[in-house]
Amino acid sequence: MSSLLERLGRPSNARVVIISALGLGVSHAANMGVFSALRVGAATSTGLMMPCPWSRHAAARVAAEDDVGVELTLNAEHSQLRWGPLTQAPTLLDGDGGFPRTVDDVWDHADVDEVRRECLAQLERARQWGVDVTYLGSHLHTLLLRPEFFDVLLELAVDAALPIRLPPATSERLAGFPLRELANEEDVLHPDHTVMPRSRQQLFDALRTLQPGVTEIVLHPAIDSPELRAYTSDWTSQVEDHQLLVDDAQIAALLKDVPRISYGHLRRLQQGKDLD
Repeated sequence: MSSLLERLGRPSNARVVIISALGLGVSHAANMGVFSALRVGAATSTGLMMPCPWSRHAAARVAAEDDVGVELTLNAEHSQLRWGPLTQAPTLLDGDGGFPRTVDDVWDHADVDEVRRECLAQLERARQWGVDVTYLGSHLHTLLLRPEFFDVLLELAVDAALPIRLPPATSERLAGFPLRELANEEDVLHPDHTVMPRSRQQLFDALRTLQPGVTEIVLHPAIDSPELRAYTSDWTSQVEDHQLLVDDAQIAALLKDVPRISYGHLRRLQQGKDLD
């Protein structure tokens, strides 16, 4: 099997990035931050969380040039901001009537068939709302770190002919099973490396030390607002992510020397189409 770089028509030592701005659909603050990062900032891709309260607002504002995947969602981690399954699946509900707050709760109680139906419903709703879906991801890695749940994601990716996001290598080692090998066996494409920086310095270091291959860098931009501050204690890092992608001269200078692509490029290869 050819490497992803070869299939993209790049040299074997090339360093290419996908910059993903996630959180689309969670809140108005997240929607505004993500769209800003995509349209005037450095981001090249985003993922829509279909069960979230601001998903319809986001879907209505997706433009033809926006690269949008679906972040398959089985958790609602915030105490003050809740959402639940589209399918009303009993094993995907907690005591509040929404998704469980923790990944372990999903793993302990979710029925795999209900997970499969819910994930399919989220993908179908995105398409019904006019989103040209370019990839599949998993919110909080819930589908990625248990083999029976990863099987659901992989099956859906094969059926829909879509690439997927995989976790960083450290998370894959903790999962204890070969995610990349299983995806490769099904010829489901994915970036070679995934980086989730938690600070400006980590992002700076990641860009300066890129490995050969396609690296996805994942951030969660949002604009500062009372809404954002009300539902998450992590609001400062999300505001910083927005500033990094939109208004940081040093980060922009580093990115000038790095080719950026989107998941749309991987989808074309996944579907056997030539790159434009």
